[in-house]
Amino acid sequence: MAKLTADQRRALEMLACAPRRGYTEASLRAHGFDKPMLADLVNAGLASRTPERVRTAGRLAKVATCGSQTRACT
Repeated sequence: MAKLTADQRRALEMLACAPRRGYTEASLRAHGFDKPMLADLVNAGLASRTPERVRTAGRLAKVATCGSQTRACT
């Protein structure tokens, strides 16, 4: 991966301080991170993505959580 952009660094900083299960992709997108940029971080091995199913309002929904490969919150 080439030099990280400011947004990529900001995403990694956020993920490094994430709760144990990480953040949902929807939450990360709400912070201004787009799917292709998150996919680049996952493909470079800098972040992880885990698909999950959760029950909400009686319905089963598909979500994906993203997390850091390390827990190095500064």
